[in-house]
Amino acid sequence: MTTDPRPFPGTPLGDTIAAVRPRDAAAERAARERLARMTKPPGSLGVLEDVAAQLAGIAGECPAPLPTPVAVAVFAADHGVHAQRVTPWPQEVTAQMVANFARGGAVVNAFAAQLGADVVVVDVGVATSYAVEPTDRLLSRKVRYGTADLAVGPAMTVEEARRAVEVGIEVALALAADHGCLVTGDMGITNTTASAALICAFTGADPAAATGRGTGVDDPTLARKVAVVTRAVARVGERPTTPERALAALAEVGGLEHAALAGFVLGAAAARVPVLLDGVIAGSAALVAAALCPPAMQHALAGHVSAEPGHAVALRALGLRPLLGLDLRLGEGTGALLAAPLVAGAARALQDVATFDSAGVTQKSG
Repeated sequence: MTTDPRPFPGTPLGDTIAAVRPRDAAAERAARERLARMTKPPGSLGVLEDVAAQLAGIAGECPAPLPTPVAVAVFAADHGVHAQRVTPWPQEVTAQMVANFARGGAVVNAFAAQLGADVVVVDVGVATSYAVEPTDRLLSRKVRYGTADLAVGPAMTVEEARRAVEVGIEVALALAADHGCLVTGDMGITNTTASAALICAFTGADPAAATGRGTGVDDPTLARKVAVVTRAVARVGERPTTPERALAALAEVGGLEHAALAGFVLGAAAARVPVLLDGVIAGSAALVAAALCPPAMQHALAGHVSAEPGHAVALRALGLRPLLGLDLRLGEGTGALLAAPLVAGAARALQDVATFDSAGVTQKSG
């Protein structure tokens, strides 16, 4: 009997990793060539030309289909590290915001309505009950009722981490069936603490440099937060370099919503649908996804760069250039949603703009 060399054989996670393919190089070259012939100065659309070519590579055709309609998945979970007083917000706010999302009353709902995007909320680990019933827009996929305290031990088991990753995969594959662009969203009181720990564990960053104020904590709370991140990251040891070690590090210091977001990125890549990353929570989860399956990140775009310092660290490590810089730090998917029209505009330009030949426009000489 031979041993399956693929990571996590016989699991949805392993099957998804095996299904991810790099972007189509021929389609990407065709997009670059068309961009060079379009009725505009070469390179004049700047970063949007890179986006247009990336979309063609993801789709495997040039021009790429429009990345519409858009769906944002808000993964919600709680964190045992709340016990360390790293935030002044009570933990039950997570459940209260889940109900608010379901009723359409949050900022992500407003931004989504402006774009005609769909919002799906996924309870992957909320610790308390909420005053709404699950629907097709509020999915109950709870792996456990919040994580354990990452300051004193593993946040979850490796098996729980894998199950949460697979929740994200499931949601991504379902949404990709009838959406052209997926957007990451999140909700979880104290989840910036777990994000900072993941960023430090996967990049080697200094906790003092990668840990931010989250919802706006004071100096003593920030100092406790940095100390918690420092202790937690020390247990991880060397930076994860294999999928198995990546999952173990996620289980040690991550959150259930981080795990689901990592799976969401993998699922989008397997379905060859672009995924727009939101802020620091998504950035830290993307580091996990990149370690689990490096080609998956070829299908991701960074919607914006958060005011949280760790987000810039994560984006540099991932080699992603953010489309917007608005000093946002809300989460929920808000910054990535604001960038969605830019991505659609890049695809529309590649589809609709005439070439010099077809328009009968004279090109510059020399």
